[in-house]
Amino acid sequence: MIAVQNRIIKSVLLGACTVVAASASYGLIPHKSFEETRKQEQDRLISSKINQYTRYVEPAPLVEESEISEVLEHTVKSGENLSRIFSEMDLSREDLHKIVHANATGKMFANVEPGQDVVATISASGELEQLTYTKNPFETLIATRHDNDFDVKLLSKQIDYQATSVKGVIKSSLFETGTQAGLPEKLILKMADIFAWDIDFALQLKEGDQFTVVYEKLYVDGQEFDSGEILSVEFVNQGKAYTAVRFEDNQGHTGYYTPEGHALRKAFLQTPMDFAKISSNFDLHRLHPILNTIRAHKGVDYSAAIGTPVKTTGDGKIVFQGQKNGYGNVVEIDHGQKYSTLYAHLSGFKSGQKLGGSVKQGEVIGYVGQTGLATGPHLHYEFRIAGKHVNPVTARLPRTLAMDDSLLARFKAQIQPLIAQLKLAKDDSLVARN
Repeated sequence: MIAVQNRIIKSVLLGACTVVAASASYGLIPHKSFEETRKQEQDRLISSKINQYTRYVEPAPLVEESEISEVLEHTVKSGENLSRIFSEMDLSREDLHKIVHANATGKMFANVEPGQDVVATISASGELEQLTYTKNPFETLIATRHDNDFDVKLLSKQIDYQATSVKGVIKSSLFETGTQAGLPEKLILKMADIFAWDIDFALQLKEGDQFTVVYEKLYVDGQEFDSGEILSVEFVNQGKAYTAVRFEDNQGHTGYYTPEGHALRKAFLQTPMDFAKISSNFDLHRLHPILNTIRAHKGVDYSAAIGTPVKTTGDGKIVFQGQKNGYGNVVEIDHGQKYSTLYAHLSGFKSGQKLGGSVKQGEVIGYVGQTGLATGPHLHYEFRIAGKHVNPVTARLPRTLAMDDSLLARFKAQIQPLIAQLKLAKDDSLVARN
């Protein structure tokens, strides 16, 4: 919806000649003691002064009420881009082109997000004078007209980072417990990602498991507006504690490590979906639910709603994408070093994904469906080592290497405050419960 505000600019002109003339009239009143000859001389001098002022003082032009600016405000809707917004505001496409191509900052106008505001200031002649887009609470894009072109700048406010902590005890699901504890949704998902190589949240999560998270809160002008990164976290699963701290290496790569310096990221994820439930385990002697015959189930089935994103469990290359017999829509990935995975019964594939393309661990490759011989929507996931099917839940999968000694020394020094904050959060929570 476009709300239009009319700004009426009113200007009062006090002509310089009027001011000077008033002063002159006062000067023409003779003092009683003045003689007539001096009065004439004074008149001549004043007259010359008036002419002097009128030569050098130019009166300011009057601003007509017709010279009114309009301020057009538009809230970006889902699926809209700046081109469509310009059409709706009846603004010049040529101006849009000039703004986007003004400089590197101008290109940011091409990525407007739903819910954010675009504000255009229009002159009385219908010309765009200024375009403003609030990217977020601390960044604003401003394009200002200068003659025939636009100057585009990004104005940024100072962000304050403050560490805070939450603790939760699992009663039902990780998501529900995290939400009740006050942990933002994106950080609940992040915590699941951090421990995805060690904990199967679909199969291994138990009532009484607990977590403690130290994370950042972001403030601008004293107001909280978002959450930042998880700094340190502990998850106790079935009595075993897993601890992770955030660390940036010498190449600028950020990851999560154990306090001993071992990367939590391993060659393969435990599961190809977030918070999925196993509906059928690996079984080489299973009775097929549709064919009603003993037929090996060479993978694990995860029940989930149609359209649920499916992620590749490791880096690799797509070696098959299409339909395959009772598997329906299938993606197969070769991970190198004798490892491969298969994802079946998909409703569809990720847009733009191609045979032979490379994929990264955790990247979405397709979506849960019910294609092929399937009694309901689910993902069938297989893991192979040297061509032989193995149970992905119990298989011993390769891990990544620990960091070298020089980096380990810096790591140990930097994580001490994070470990201390985590311990303090746990102790505070224990005192509160007691």
